[in-house]
Amino acid sequence: MIRSVLNFTSRKPVVVSAVLRGAIATTPPIHQNLLISQLRNSSTLQLSRKYSNMSGANFAIRQLFDRESCTYTYLLIDTPSKEAVLIDPVIELAERDTNLVKELGLKLKYVINTHVHADHITGTGRLKKLVPGCQSIISKNSKGQADILMSEGEQIKFGGQVLEVRETPGHTEGCVTYVFNAAGCAFTGDALLIRGCGRTDFQGGSSPTLYKSVWSKILSLPENYILYPAHDYKGQTASTVAEEKKYNPRLTKSESEFVDIMAKLNLPYPKKIDESLPANMVCGLHELPDRMKDWV
Repeated sequence: MIRSVLNFTSRKPVVVSAVLRGAIATTPPIHQNLLISQLRNSSTLQLSRKYSNMSGANFAIRQLFDRESCTYTYLLIDTPSKEAVLIDPVIELAERDTNLVKELGLKLKYVINTHVHADHITGTGRLKKLVPGCQSIISKNSKGQADILMSEGEQIKFGGQVLEVRETPGHTEGCVTYVFNAAGCAFTGDALLIRGCGRTDFQGGSSPTLYKSVWSKILSLPENYILYPAHDYKGQTASTVAEEKKYNPRLTKSESEFVDIMAKLNLPYPKKIDESLPANMVCGLHELPDRMKDWV
């Protein structure tokens, strides 16, 4: 498949280097189709340079999945120092995440949430017990509790890597997106999903606010940035800024049309919200259902 794609791109005015061939071959499967798609549309050497660096980069990204809530958890690794962070863990899978951290010989520095979730209980509290020394992070505007509260423009550092915090309220008032510029990607939580977005009818949600947040903080990123959502219900794993600007059926509309679409969704009451919100406001350390009382 790689050879045929390279032959295809050679018909365009793009020089595909041997290094780039290696970059595609060594790029994780979740990135390959996106990289190939971007190459087809590229008429410069910018992507060649970008992904050449990526193939020998000092970071790694591992995408994990919870079947019940369709939640993606992300393990980000600084390979030289082996420091790592987890984004949006799920409590029932905290042991899975802990085992992976141990198997890879990592030092889990932070456990991070993009917002106060309503569809699952965060694994933050349980992970703090299983991996002593790691700290919890959530946005200050979420009004949740954590070891560290973050605001717009602040940075999360692990090893030589940096995540930029961008406030993207609208799904909830405390949503943030974490931008990993070294990897050319962003972790968008529920603010922006693949061909969709989070609902706006609870937790201080606002459709006009979400529209402005997504366009000013996420879709303003370079078009080749890969977007990793907190959920997907149709089997997709990632998107790009360019794809969502072109194909997102809600956010390609005008703001007034978007607000009208969101007002007519008539979504059911989240089935786990009553047990999830109280626990997630305290990072999964307290207010747990009886079946989880001894988990933290």
